[in-house]
Amino acid sequence: MIPVNEPIFGEEEKENLIKCIDDKWISSEGPYVKQFEEEFSEYVGCKYGISVCNGTAAIETALYALGVKEGDEVIIPDFTIISCAIAVIRLGAIPVVVDSETETWNMNTDLIEGKITDKTKVIMAVHMYGHPVDMIQVNEIAKKHNLLVMEDAAEAHGVEYNNQKCGSLGDISSFSFYANKIITTGEGGMVVTDNPEFAERARSYRNLCFQKEKRFVHEDMGYNFRMSNLQAAVGVAQLHQIEEFLRIKRRNGELYTELLKDIPGIAPQKIKENCNVNYWMYGILLNKDSKMDAKELAISLKEKGVDSRPFFIGMHEQPFLLKRGLFKNEECPVSKDLARNGLYLPSGLSLTNDQINEVVDVLKSVLKEKK
Repeated sequence: MIPVNEPIFGEEEKENLIKCIDDKWISSEGPYVKQFEEEFSEYVGCKYGISVCNGTAAIETALYALGVKEGDEVIIPDFTIISCAIAVIRLGAIPVVVDSETETWNMNTDLIEGKITDKTKVIMAVHMYGHPVDMIQVNEIAKKHNLLVMEDAAEAHGVEYNNQKCGSLGDISSFSFYANKIITTGEGGMVVTDNPEFAERARSYRNLCFQKEKRFVHEDMGYNFRMSNLQAAVGVAQLHQIEEFLRIKRRNGELYTELLKDIPGIAPQKIKENCNVNYWMYGILLNKDSKMDAKELAISLKEKGVDSRPFFIGMHEQPFLLKRGLFKNEECPVSKDLARNGLYLPSGLSLTNDQINEVVDVLKSVLKEKK
């Protein structure tokens, strides 16, 4: 079976972990935590990095840092992971969804202004599958309406938009270091920002809102979202290899694009001219007239030794959210099509050229059989 993803680990990760154990620094107080925060935020191009235990926690911590509270509205893409909506709801705010662009699969920035009300606080731009949102338009809209901008850059490590790294294009951003990300700590996340007030609020929230002077007196409710020194030790080593990881991802993505370009009935994610993507996951979208949907395609691929993953189900179709009275009569046709007809192919760092060729050959044979 050719897997969807396998991370790459080297000697530095092992050495760092052994050092943690030998020095007995395994908690969030260990020195690798500060090092990882400083080096990662510098890599992104921001002043402050606040590490957390996972990417979902990073989204929530970033929103808290921006001052999102009960009754506020946060504009998010409909086509995204459930974490985005959950983070908004846990803060007592209301997620408001925007449909996707048909070719980039990112939120359709032309639809944002139609969703803004007097309760809107934040626009959350999610860079989908390592392809950046049109941040020029997002920031122009935010400035016009006096709103804050948060980037969910979980899938966008090293991605550039107009020669500037994703994660440095808004007021604050969140990253994930889950096992399938470009760099990984197994679980883990990071909030980055240039704003010292937002950074301080994020640090407080991820640490139970302890106070500096009166440690066990809590003026607000926070959570233990801290990253351990063990996780950070792996993160430091992974970050030192990020340029090589990006080179591999881009090489693999370009090879997929070349091999798939003449196959009828499927389309890859479109890359805009001002974007340097990371091909985090190589997705394909079946034509609406296809004889099968993505679920059927995935089953057939797996039978022939190729693993894959379905695309996200849009927020406006999530039972959990509908039960809460959200998104009544909401229509997001592009997101709906993506959920039914999209999947991503094996995209891991350990993938070889021979495996990519095999994946494409299997895909061709399955599509031919289903004609």
